[in-house]
Amino acid sequence: MTDFEKTYQNYNPRQAALDEARALLTAAAKAAMADGTLPEAELPAFIVEIPADVKNGDIASNLAMAGARTWRKAPKMIADALLAHLPSIENSVFSKVEVAGPGFINLFLAQSFWAGVVLGACANKEYGRTDHGKGAKYNVEFVSANPTGPMHMGNARGGALGDCLAAVLDWSGYDVTREFYINDAGNQIQKFGKSLAVRYLQQFCGEDAHPLPKECYQGGDIKVLAGEFAQLNGDKYVAACKGMDEEALFESEAFAALKDALVAYALPKNIAALKRDLGKYRIDYDVWFHESTLHESGAVLAVVDKLLELGACYKAEDGAIMYRSAQYAAKYGTVNKKKTEDGTEEEAKDEVLVRANGIPTYFAADIAYHYNKLATRGFAKAIDVWGADHHGHVARMKGAMDAIGLHGEDLDVVLMQMVNLMRDGQPVRMSKRTGNAITLTDLLEEVPIDSARFLFNMHDAGSGIDFDLDQAVKTDNDNPVYYVQYAHARICSILKKMESEGVQFAGAENIDATLLTEPSEMDLIRMLAAFPQEIVMAAEKYDPSRINRFVIDLASAFHRFYGNCRIQGADPAVQQARLALCIGVKNAIFNVLTMFKINVPEKM
Repeated sequence: MTDFEKTYQNYNPRQAALDEARALLTAAAKAAMADGTLPEAELPAFIVEIPADVKNGDIASNLAMAGARTWRKAPKMIADALLAHLPSIENSVFSKVEVAGPGFINLFLAQSFWAGVVLGACANKEYGRTDHGKGAKYNVEFVSANPTGPMHMGNARGGALGDCLAAVLDWSGYDVTREFYINDAGNQIQKFGKSLAVRYLQQFCGEDAHPLPKECYQGGDIKVLAGEFAQLNGDKYVAACKGMDEEALFESEAFAALKDALVAYALPKNIAALKRDLGKYRIDYDVWFHESTLHESGAVLAVVDKLLELGACYKAEDGAIMYRSAQYAAKYGTVNKKKTEDGTEEEAKDEVLVRANGIPTYFAADIAYHYNKLATRGFAKAIDVWGADHHGHVARMKGAMDAIGLHGEDLDVVLMQMVNLMRDGQPVRMSKRTGNAITLTDLLEEVPIDSARFLFNMHDAGSGIDFDLDQAVKTDNDNPVYYVQYAHARICSILKKMESEGVQFAGAENIDATLLTEPSEMDLIRMLAAFPQEIVMAAEKYDPSRINRFVIDLASAFHRFYGNCRIQGADPAVQQARLALCIGVKNAIFNVLTMFKINVPEKM
């Protein structure tokens, strides 16, 4: 990396300009107080921002209005005093500062600043990456589908959302770990084993002899796994299970042995399928964390003991260990509710962590798991991506972190709304192949992965999605990912054409980008200037979808620029500056698409 390129490493022009504006205004206020123009007082909190309409300035501040009570003067008088004491802007990024209306302070960025944006975006292949997060350790846990069956549409959305969130955090300078929590213990595994065992017995005795209970998993995948196991093992488990009624069978040692054998066979296959399908979806986890390890290591009971010591739990008369849930959850909003016998809801005051039979509940394991993330492994933040149907669990989990001596604010939950799959304007709910709900595998057989990843990340987590299958398979500008990819390919084509005509790019350090002043050039440069801060905001707000919307707007701005500003045949100095702008836009689009693991074609 050259010294010139190092200048633009972790370059965030918008934030740098805002910081410089704040520093100038702070210095002006201190100088005005020092000579008595303004009375001595603590500097008021004030805003420095990019206004919606930049005609009246590139940066605006309300310092004069915010200081009216502090300095007991009219905002216009304060603003004039601030400008009179403003340090010289000769070597700053600003060309002028003005007072507008009742006391707004507007700052105008110099052409040299905009030129620097072009050179930075052009010279820095990783333009957009910053050190904003300063290496803080963040854990992003997402999908974490039960390993008892195939993944569905919600997992497709959760996978894109979680992976893209981890990406914007990484690009914002955080140390990010992607994690999948495998629920390989507890009730759902018992139910999984029971479902498989009944389906296995049906292979030899018929469905009438062993009807599948309603509470069991009804999916066709259970039949397939039980059939495979039967082919490998024959009827060796059948004889021991004969001659018992249903209740006795389900309580028998023979049935327990059959369940254990089936789970030992089927669970690794399902986990391998999860890893395979998520890998196909271009999701690579750093950690696959097994719930079973928390039980085996004693971590679950250790956490319960700690909660007992801290007074957050107590032993009930029947020996169960109860947790004072509402007491800790109330701080974080809605306390978990439970259904009463008549169907109404009431607050669950205290919750069971360890049943009277000594078996911990799922909630106990969940507390132990999050304790492991925040305390044992030392993550500054644990971010979970959950379906919106888990909203009642948020307050009690955050409260549990307080109860155990950690900070509930260090656990953040992104709640994700449902997906409606649409074709020809109508909802699609069933897989043609299996007759069941559409799975992630079904989707990826029909929809290009680039489209799936981009379109599932087009809306913030709190919005429901109508995923249009017709749009997702289009290879024209109606498909947003195609539109963005085409902008990148178009720039590659322009650069190759110029090279074929003998025009070589001279390098960013040799360009006079102050020549770029046309309106469509400035629109494009403004967008480039915003790019690194857009990534920071996406990370801060846990909303990677804003980067999808940004890159679509960037592609549109590029197409307008190319329609209005000639490159071929332009004045050589202007031509070189425009080539630098093209390369800067190309770098930004490339970085968005690769950040989100989407292909970046050079020819389309």
